[in-house]
Amino acid sequence: MAVVALILYGITLALTFGVRIALQVRRTGSTGVRGLPADARPLEWVAGALFIAGLAAGAAAPVLALLDVLEPIEALDGVVGHAIGAVLAATGIVLTFLAQLAMGDAWRIGVDPEEQTRLVTDGPFRLVRNPIYSAMFPTVLGLVLMVPSVLAIAALLALATGLELQVRFVEEPHLLRAHGDEYAAYARRVGRFLPGMGMSQ
Repeated sequence: MAVVALILYGITLALTFGVRIALQVRRTGSTGVRGLPADARPLEWVAGALFIAGLAAGAAAPVLALLDVLEPIEALDGVVGHAIGAVLAATGIVLTFLAQLAMGDAWRIGVDPEEQTRLVTDGPFRLVRNPIYSAMFPTVLGLVLMVPSVLAIAALLALATGLELQVRFVEEPHLLRAHGDEYAAYARRVGRFLPGMGMSQ
C-alpha cells in the first residue's frame, strides 16, 4: 500500500505544483506563486515551515515504510483502513484540484500584501471559504490510513496546524484588508473549512 500512497502523493504534487502552475502561467503569464513576503511576521514563517514540514514528512512516511525503517501502527494497519484511505485520498486529490481550478486567475500560493485579486465566492467557495484546504484534509488523512505510522500522523498534524495558522493569521486578515465589507459579509455567512462552522461574528 505504501507504493500506492507514494503514487497518489506524487499525483497530488504534480497537479498542485505542476499542472496548476502551468495553467496559471498560460492564462496570466504569472506562476501565481507568491511565497512569503520579505517582511513576513513570525507566525507566517511558522505556518509556512509547518506546511513544508508536513509535506516532507508525508512523502517520507511511505518511503521509510517501503524501506522497513518505519513500523506501521498495527491498530490502523489493515485492509479496511487501507481501502478507506485510498478512497479518501483519491477523492481529496480530485476535490483539491477542482477547487484550485475554481479560483481561476485569482489562484495564488502565498500572499502578496500589495496585490489584490477578485474575491472568489462562487462554485465550491459558496460552501466553505477555503475549499482547497478543506479537500487537502481528507487527502492527507487518506494517505495516513494507507500507511499508518507516527511520522504520517505527525505530517497530518503539522499540515493541519500550518494551514490553520495560514488561514487565520495571514490569509483572512489580508482578504479583510483587500476586500473590506465584502469579505466580512462573506465570512459571516460561509464557514471556514466546513459548511456552517467557523463563520465570523
